[in-house]
Amino acid sequence: MTDPLAPLLELPGVRDAVAAAREAVDQVHGHQANRRGWPTTAAEASVRAARASAALDGAEVEIPESGEVNEPVLAGALRIAESIGPMLPTWQRAPMQALAKLHVLAATDLLADDALGRPRPGRGMSRRLDLLADLVAGGTSVPGPVLVAVVHGELLALSPFDAANGVVARAAARLTMIGTGLDPKGLTVPEVFFLRRSDRYTEAAAGFRTGTDTALAEWLLLCCEAIEAGAREATSIADAALAG
Repeated sequence: MTDPLAPLLELPGVRDAVAAAREAVDQVHGHQANRRGWPTTAAEASVRAARASAALDGAEVEIPESGEVNEPVLAGALRIAESIGPMLPTWQRAPMQALAKLHVLAATDLLADDALGRPRPGRGMSRRLDLLADLVAGGTSVPGPVLVAVVHGELLALSPFDAANGVVARAAARLTMIGTGLDPKGLTVPEVFFLRRSDRYTEAAAGFRTGTDTALAEWLLLCCEAIEAGAREATSIADAALAG
């Protein structure tokens, strides 16, 4: 069968951007601090990712000295950060189940219990989510950066839940980075790049919804650029770990 995502690799600049993103991640995995001490650097990366993701959804992201986070969007993003590792097998085997769990974690303080983990009804919504789940569960062989971008963009486009769609989409992209082997230790922080380029991020995500070749290429290139920037953020974390 034809790979449904294969045509994306033929869009202008995508192959080169994918190669550059993969090389950047490989280099940070070879950093001295990440050879044995990667659980520490990965934990820091996870917190930075959660804070940036929450900020993109308008949250106040300062963590109190007490450590008790009351801001609901940030609290949800941090709950997801703590659960990414244990959730990975479910994401790879049963993506819809994992997506529901991501939403429960993200939106517990935002919605009533009966709205948690439940995508909005509609045949079109269900079909597109099922197609996305099929891709995550092995329905494509495109390189990791491409699948990451598709998961991220499609969940932003669909916004399947009543709240916390951005946090969920970025968490699903992070799971995909780990699950595809692109960033198996979860060291990179592309979310920081998206926050720093929030206007461009919002514009490119809106373009993705149109499905035109030009807009898809722009989104893919932006996501690859974010992965490279996320690798630089990871390098700074690893450098600090060595210095400390």
